[in-house]
Amino acid sequence: MTVGELKAWLQTHWPAVKAALLVGSYLPREVRAVDIPKPSGGLRTLGVPTVVDRLIQQAVLQVLQPIFENGFSESSYGFRPGRNAWQAVQAVRDHVRSGRGWVVDIDLAKFFDRVNHDLLMARVARRIGDIRLLGLIRRFLQAGLLRDGTTQPRT
Repeated sequence: MTVGELKAWLQTHWPAVKAALLVGSYLPREVRAVDIPKPSGGLRTLGVPTVVDRLIQQAVLQVLQPIFENGFSESSYGFRPGRNAWQAVQAVRDHVRSGRGWVVDIDLAKFFDRVNHDLLMARVARRIGDIRLLGLIRRFLQAGLLRDGTTQPRT
């Protein structure tokens, strides 16, 4: 389904999706594997969710972001609202100009492929008490990867 088709689809199917979300039985679909070239060579595999799952993920983000955002380091710029790479570069310049000699840039290779789901969910559960939401997040983490018509499990 395309984004343009979503509104009409939701007019018919949203009551069932909403009911499944409210009782904690919604099952995300597998994500479509898309390989993109990395600037340094090789490929990076992205998992592209369905349009409906992306809508639900965005709703979850809007709930979770205000809860977790204030706990992040002021020096963190990756995947943060209102922050971007250019601001990170400016912060580094300011840091060096102030006489400091060290700047640390961390990019954990394949972090999202390797993060321990049990530890991640335990950390999220420290702040989120809704077991339906926690279950939904875990099901998104465990959704299979669809590549060439075959679904591969993700752990």
